[in-house]
Amino acid sequence: MARGHRSQIKKERNAENREKRPFAVHKYARISDRKARIVLEQIKGKDVDMALGILKYSPRYGSDLIEKVLKSAIANAEHNLDMDTSALFVEEVIADQGPTFKRIQPRARGMAFRINKRTSHITVILNEREV
Repeated sequence: MARGHRSQIKKERNAENREKRPFAVHKYARISDRKARIVLEQIKGKDVDMALGILKYSPRYGSDLIEKVLKSAIANAEHNLDMDTSALFVEEVIADQGPTFKRIQPRARGMAFRINKRTSHITVILNEREV
């Protein structure tokens, strides 16, 4: 079998299985998945303009990270899939646990105290509303 033929089949199979909805992912975000989910639940199901407003005025640390991911998903929808940004809404939000950085804090009498610096993988999936 020719080498080019096999790669062409793989490309076609990947194109069929590719996600049709615009999305963006921030991997290894320095926020725990539990704290990210609190902010993500606030924007789930909202229009992108309303979601950006909520994130802009939210006092939580995760709102800045999630705002970047949302803007990236909007840009992906506009550039890659030629979607109208005014009809987009946040369809699905995911915050998975990433690897944990383990650090040591010295304590009294020569003991050590472990500090877990948690990370997460944040995914925002958009879709178009039917008008």
